[in-house]
Amino acid sequence: MTTEPKVRVRRVYEEPEASDGARVLVDRIWPRGLSKEKAHLQEWCKTVAPSTELRTWYGHDPARFEEFGRRYRAELKDPERATALEHLREIAKRRTVTLLTATRQADISEAAVLADLLRS
Repeated sequence: MTTEPKVRVRRVYEEPEASDGARVLVDRIWPRGLSKEKAHLQEWCKTVAPSTELRTWYGHDPARFEEFGRRYRAELKDPERATALEHLREIAKRRTVTLLTATRQADISEAAVLADLLRS
């Protein structure tokens, strides 16, 4: 019997919770005004983050999220990013993983796209 990986998406600025499991930052750029101690990360997996070009094009415009997701999934086929994604899959197989992002709308971020991929 296989169980669906427990994957959560949260803002890195939110207080850590015991139910977070492994806390992994998936942004390419370190969050403004946040110390590494306060972030309580197990890992910073910046290799899995979208390219600067894609991130700039997207601009967290909700109308572009679907297309952003399609383009980002294509970027994740790049060997270096694919390896980073597989690493996240391995973590998710063993325990709850919380994907963290600094964006204000975590539900339309790269973390949300990654969470969908890890759950499938």
